[in-house]
Amino acid sequence: MKRDVGFWMLIGIGVLLLIFLLFGQTLAVFDFNLAIALGLQETIGEIGKVGVAFAKGFAMADTLVYVPLLALGIIGLLTNKKWGYLAMLISLGITVYWPVVHLYAIYIEREAINLDPEKYISFPITLSFLMLYGLFGIWYLYKNPMKGYEEFS
Repeated sequence: MKRDVGFWMLIGIGVLLLIFLLFGQTLAVFDFNLAIALGLQETIGEIGKVGVAFAKGFAMADTLVYVPLLALGIIGLLTNKKWGYLAMLISLGITVYWPVVHLYAIYIEREAINLDPEKYISFPITLSFLMLYGLFGIWYLYKNPMKGYEEFS
C-alpha cells in the first residue's frame, strides 16, 4: 500500500482517535466518575440513568472491540499486514456507525437528554468529523487495496 498523504491522515487521525477512546471510553469502564470529572462522559443529570447505562455499555464494547480493532488496524497498516487492512476497515465502519447513533439520540430525544448548551454545538462538529474520517478511511482503503486484495477495486 502506498504511503501518501491519505495514508498518513488515516494513521494520524486513527492514533488520535485511539488515544481519545482510551481516555474517554476505557477509563469510563474502570472509573466512570473520573471520566465524568474530566469531561469525557455525561452525567446522570444530562442523560439520565438509562443514558448512563448505555454510556457504560458503549464504553465496555469500545474497550473490548473497537479499541483493539483500531489498534490492530493502525499497527497492521504500518507493518503492511492484510489483517491490519481488514481490522482498519472494520474499525472505520464502527467509526461511521456510533456517531450516527449519538447524533440521532441527541436530537430525537431533546427532552430526555439535557446536555450542557455548548455540547449541542461541539458534539455535532466532533461527531460529524468522525463520520467523515470513517467514510474517508473506507473510501481510501477501497481505492488503495493491499497486495492480494486487488479484486476489491
